[in-house]
Amino acid sequence: MNGPDTQPTRTEQSLTVGLILSLDGCAAGKGWPGWWGLESPEYLDWLAQQPDSLTLMGANTYRVMEEMSEQAQQIDVSEDEKASFAQLADADQIVFSATLSAPLAWPGTRLISTDAVEAVRELKRTSAKPLVTMGSIDLGCSLLRAGVVDRFRVVLFPVITGRTGLERIWERYQDVALGLVEARTFEGGLQLLEYVPTPLDAPPGTAWER
Repeated sequence: MNGPDTQPTRTEQSLTVGLILSLDGCAAGKGWPGWWGLESPEYLDWLAQQPDSLTLMGANTYRVMEEMSEQAQQIDVSEDEKASFAQLADADQIVFSATLSAPLAWPGTRLISTDAVEAVRELKRTSAKPLVTMGSIDLGCSLLRAGVVDRFRVVLFPVITGRTGLERIWERYQDVALGLVEARTFEGGLQLLEYVPTPLDAPPGTAWER
């Protein structure tokens, strides 16, 4: 029990690195539409029900998303897509970059130019919301390597992009052991897999076994 002069211990916020991938581990494919054309209503409903969070991204992801947001307002796309990008621009999020300059075009986005790992450690202590990454492969790799990631979430779409695949994610990751904590299949065959990650310095086993 806390005495009159003590404060309750604050619980750290969790950090989830999330990836949306084809079955062969690509984040996109040349000529493929967004979500590979398989954005099932059940999956979209699940996304909408996720708790409010603080989104983290790197400079490249921010540039791509901000450019897509501008284009969406000028080309013939659905009103839902336009509204989605407008909502994203106002969302509470942070960009880690040493090359971008404030103020950023998106009003809800803050810029942090210092070391991302140390900044995330501080955010886990001080943020009022859980932390999640958006895209940002290199940022996710760095945070995972530093041991600050609590959950590793992959949503697999039932396509193989083969030769058209872009951003082959797993080639850029270190060795990681994954403990499965949640699995779910959405209509359309999308699979959600969530793990507790443990970065590995080397494959398990003795040098002889390796």
